[in-house]
Amino acid sequence: MSRWAPDAPDRLETAVLELFAENGYEETTVAQIADRAGLNRATFFRHFADKREVLFGGEDVLAGLFADGIRAAAPGTAPDGCLRAAFAAAGDVMTPQQRAKAARRVRVAAANSEVQERGLLKPARMAAAIDAALRERGAGELTARLGAQLAMLAFSVAVERWMGSDGAEPFPVHAAAALDEVQARAAGLGSPSHRPA
Repeated sequence: MSRWAPDAPDRLETAVLELFAENGYEETTVAQIADRAGLNRATFFRHFADKREVLFGGEDVLAGLFADGIRAAAPGTAPDGCLRAAFAAAGDVMTPQQRAKAARRVRVAAANSEVQERGLLKPARMAAAIDAALRERGAGELTARLGAQLAMLAFSVAVERWMGSDGAEPFPVHAAAALDEVQARAAGLGSPSHRPA
């Protein structure tokens, strides 16, 4: 394959997941990753700053899709409808192939604290994109911040359920259900009969 192939990020991600599973994070080098992907080190660094970043390269794509989904929602759509539009837009990349890769990423992260640490930035970046898109639509500062945080909690729950499912339902279905549940639980926090679950 050409070293200039347009699918270089996908090839690098596949190589990283294989090598981290085989050798561990610490023992895997950038040179090994590039070689496994059929690329060179220069191509690796054209796409990623370091080997940790390969695992999280999709976060910018997701953040962009979330923001685009919110911007594309019909005029007058309430913030929760905008969040649903964001999750629907993410369905384009939350494919069965990505589901399998996500499970492998979780295993890699569980085995390495450095990777876990980098993973904590992912929700913050996506939340910032959602917050900004909601503000562009006229949401107030607190509403946009709350919407972004609710979206990220729902996203996290949805990813866990999606990965644990048989894959029959697409990711946006899991995300919409998780958002409904998060909103209901948030609304119930003020109830004296609220029972934690």
